[in-house]
Amino acid sequence: MFFSRKGRLKKSGDESLLQSLELLKAEWMKQKEIVERSVEPSGQVMMHLYLSEAKYFFLLKEAKKRKVSTSPMK
Repeated sequence: MFFSRKGRLKKSGDESLLQSLELLKAEWMKQKEIVERSVEPSGQVMMHLYLSEAKYFFLLKEAKKRKVSTSPMK
């Protein structure tokens, strides 16, 4: 009874983690492209790049810790 709920909560948490990872990766890549196209990027742009990169890698480490992957497990 209680264990089935725990499994559902873990699954929904893992799904939300993967969605957040995808969004943060897209944001990081967008910031990286802006910096690469800039002749002289401002400090604020660089700050946004480093911040989005840090957020992405933080969630990536959390996904590794939880052993979450995008491919279905066999």
